[in-house]
Amino acid sequence: MADQDIATPDAPIATPAVAVPVTEEKKPEEHWMKQYWRPMMGWLYMLVCLCDFVVFPVLWGMLQYFLHPSQITQWDPITLKGAGFFHLAMGAVLGISAFGRTQEKKVGAN
Repeated sequence: MADQDIATPDAPIATPAVAVPVTEEKKPEEHWMKQYWRPMMGWLYMLVCLCDFVVFPVLWGMLQYFLHPSQITQWDPITLKGAGFFHLAMGAVLGISAFGRTQEKKVGAN
């Protein structure tokens, strides 16, 4: 009986009855804010520009027309005060983050 337990070169190799699934290493889930901050910055900038250059001037004109019809002034965009520093800063943030994301994709990071 002891001879039967020893594997010989001619004997077939036994395969396991149950296949063991190979598990891949999973990366830890990123926080949603870390993953989506770039698109959110873009949407936020677009919303601020839309409000400051379209919505608020229309509302300002309507408000003045109905409350003070003899004294109408022009809307002064809030984001253009301070030499438009808001637009420069947002352009820098969005531009640098887009460049950084491109470099991450070239390296192979998700």
